Amino acid sequence: MGDEQPPGRAARALRDVTSRAERAANMAALDPVLRAHRAGYPKSRLAPVRKAYEAAELAHRGQRRKSGEPYIIHPIEVTLILAELGLDTATLQAALLHDTIEDTSYTLDELRADFGDEVAVLVDGVTKLDGSRWGERAEAETFRKMVLAAAADLRVLLIKLADRLHNLRTLGFQPAHKRQRIARQSQELLIPFAERLGMYELKREMDDLCFSVLQPEAHAAIDTALAAREAGGRLLLDPAVRRLRAALKDQRLSAQVILHRRHLWAVHLDVGDHLDTLQPADLFRLLVLVDGEDRDCYIALGAVHTSMSPVPGRLKDFISLPRFNLYRALHTRVIADGGKVMDVIIRTRQMHRMAERGLAAHIHDVAKGQRADVAGRIDLEWLRRLLAWQNDATSADFLESLRGDLRPDLIAAFTTGGEVIPLPPGATPIDFAYALGPEIGNHAIGALVNGKLAPLHARLDNGAVVHILTADTARPSAEGLNAATTPTARLLIRRHLAAQQEDDAAETGRRMVADALAAAGMELLDLECRGVSGSVAGRLGYRELDDMYAAVEAGAVDLASLVAELTTDPA
Repeated sequence: MGDEQPPGRAARALRDVTSRAERAANMAALDPVLRAHRAGYPKSRLAPVRKAYEAAELAHRGQRRKSGEPYIIHPIEVTLILAELGLDTATLQAALLHDTIEDTSYTLDELRADFGDEVAVLVDGVTKLDGSRWGERAEAETFRKMVLAAAADLRVLLIKLADRLHNLRTLGFQPAHKRQRIARQSQELLIPFAERLGMYELKREMDDLCFSVLQPEAHAAIDTALAAREAGGRLLLDPAVRRLRAALKDQRLSAQVILHRRHLWAVHLDVGDHLDTLQPADLFRLLVLVDGEDRDCYIALGAVHTSMSPVPGRLKDFISLPRFNLYRALHTRVIADGGKVMDVIIRTRQMHRMAERGLAAHIHDVAKGQRADVAGRIDLEWLRRLLAWQNDATSADFLESLRGDLRPDLIAAFTTGGEVIPLPPGATPIDFAYALGPEIGNHAIGALVNGKLAPLHARLDNGAVVHILTADTARPSAEGLNAATTPTARLLIRRHLAAQQEDDAAETGRRMVADALAAAGMELLDLECRGVSGSVAGRLGYRELDDMYAAVEAGAVDLASLVAELTTDPA
C-alpha cells in the first residue's frame, strides 16, 4: 500500500502519456504541409514553419474542437490548403497562428516579437473582433477590418478563405442553426471573394459544401442524378471528344481534351429541380488545354468550330479582354452529335493554372521571382473605391455595399483610359460615376457612352466606354437616386440627400426664429454673434445651432418659448 501513488497521480501520469502521444501525432500531421511547401519551393527552409507550429500547438494545447479532436488540427489543415496552393512561408506561418490571438492567451505583441511584423499583420487581419464588445456589429466590423487589412496585403483574404473552407468541411459537428448561418454568410461574402480573386478551385468546393447545408435535399438529389448519369454521359460525348482530338491533330496542335465534370451547385443553378431534363452536356464542359501560347488558343478554336457547329453569338474572348479576376480563356458553344449543345473552354496550361488558383498562383510566381507584379494584374480598384468612403459607413451599409460589389454576374464598363469598372447588369452612368468616387458621382450631370451623349439613367451594356460629365454646381438628386442601381451609389446619394434635407430644415427653422425675433425688435445675427443663441442651444441639449433650428422647423422646439429664452438670456 505504501508504494501506491496518491489519488489522482496515476490519472495525471496517464494523461501526460496520452498528451505526449497526441502531440507526436499532431506533429506528424504537419508533415503533409512541409512536403507541399517543399514541392512548391524546393529551396525553402522548413524551420520557420515548424517554429510557428510549435508556438501554435503550445498556445492551443488542451483545446478541443466540436469534433473532439485537438484544436491544433484545424490550423494545420488550413495551412495545408494554402501550402498545396503554393503560398509562401510567411503565409503558412500566419495560417498556423491565425487563431492564437483570438482564442488563446498569446498576444499580438508576443507574436510580433516571435515572428516579426509581416506575420503579425497577417494574423491580425484575420482575427475576429470581440463579439461581447461589438455585439450585433461584430460580423460587419470584422469584415471591414479584414478588407482594410487585405487592401494592404491580399494574403489576409487567402488565409480567411482557407480557414472558412476547412470550417465548411467540418460543419457537421456544429448545431443546425450555426451551420445555416456560416453557410449563408459564406455564400454571400466569402465565396464571391474567392471568385473575385480567381480562386475557382476553392470556390467550387465551397459552393457545394454550402449547397449541402442550405439545401440538403436538392443537393442529395442532384448528387445522385449526376452519379447515375456520369458514365453514360461520357460514352455519349466520347465521339465529340475523339473528333475534336483529330481536328487538333490536323492543325498540328498539341493539346489535351478533357470532359470536365461540373460541380453540383453549378448544375443545380442551370436545371434546378428539373432533373428529368438533365443531359450529358449539362454534366460536362469540354476543356481544351493547349500546349503553347495565346495565339494557339485561337488555332484550337478554329479546330473546335471545324469539328462541331458553333452556336452564333456564343463566343466569349476572355484572352483579348480578360475578366477582372485574372481569368483568361476562350468560351464557345457548339452543337455536337445528335444535336447536343455543348460548352467548350479553351486555355493554355498556364491560363488553366491561373483559372484554378488565381491570386495564389500569382503570389507563388512572385515569391519565386517569375513575375514582378501581382497587384497590377488584379483589379482591386473596387476595393479601393469601397474603402475610400467606408469609414463613414454604418456596419449595415458597409456589408450591403460589399455584397453588391461582389456579385458574380457583373458586366465590364470602361473609362476612356481603359480602366475596367465592374458593374451589375442594368447599371447606369450614375452607378459608373460613383464607382469612380463620391466626388465624381456627387457632381455628375450626364455621360458620353461610346462617344454619344447619354443621360445618367441610361442602361449600360457590357463593354461600354463611359466618360462622366460633371459640373461644380451639380448635387445629388432624387432623380439620381431613382437612376442608381448599385448599393454604393444609392447609399451615397441617400446620405447626401439626408444631409441636404437637414441643411434645408435648419435654414427654414433659422428663418422662423429670425422673423419672430424681428417682430420683437431684435436681430438673430446679433444674438448669434454675442453667443446668446449658442448658450440657449446648449441648455436645450443641442451641440450645434443648426440642430436647434432644425428642431424648430420640425416642431420639436416651441418657437415662442425659444424666442422668450433668447430675449431673456443674460449671455
